[in-house]
Amino acid sequence: MFRWMTEARKSQPHGNDNWREEMENQDRYRQGWEKLKEVDGEAGERVIESLRDIAPDFARYLIEFPFGDIYSRPGLDLKSREIAVVAALTALGNAAPQLKVHIHGALNVGCTREEVVEVIMQMAVYAGFPAALNGLFAAKEVFKQRDESGQD
Repeated sequence: MFRWMTEARKSQPHGNDNWREEMENQDRYRQGWEKLKEVDGEAGERVIESLRDIAPDFARYLIEFPFGDIYSRPGLDLKSREIAVVAALTALGNAAPQLKVHIHGALNVGCTREEVVEVIMQMAVYAGFPAALNGLFAAKEVFKQRDESGQD
């Protein structure tokens, strides 16, 4: 994974000539990649891989900023972070694919199915019933996938 991201970056005309900044970015990338795998597992890896041929820089940004910088901060545990993400994506109401990935992530880091459902139901108060319904249907799909694959 690191190789294609590095090669794609080198091929860009706006590549970075500052070696210290590049090293810091590599550290952010490595830290972000490990955090992504910890939270989202294969689902997260598939998202990054799907961007390989269209926007490799964007894939790198997704790894470095959310997972390398934010998820790696000490202020919240991963379970709390994923609860917040599930709530936010549910409230958006238009991010079902990302919501499914993060419902998997929430379950991967210790949330129960009941907690996921409660968080989504709570969003009905602030984001409306349609957003909560969409979130519940996304959760139902994730739970079914996990049941069929023997997860949880």
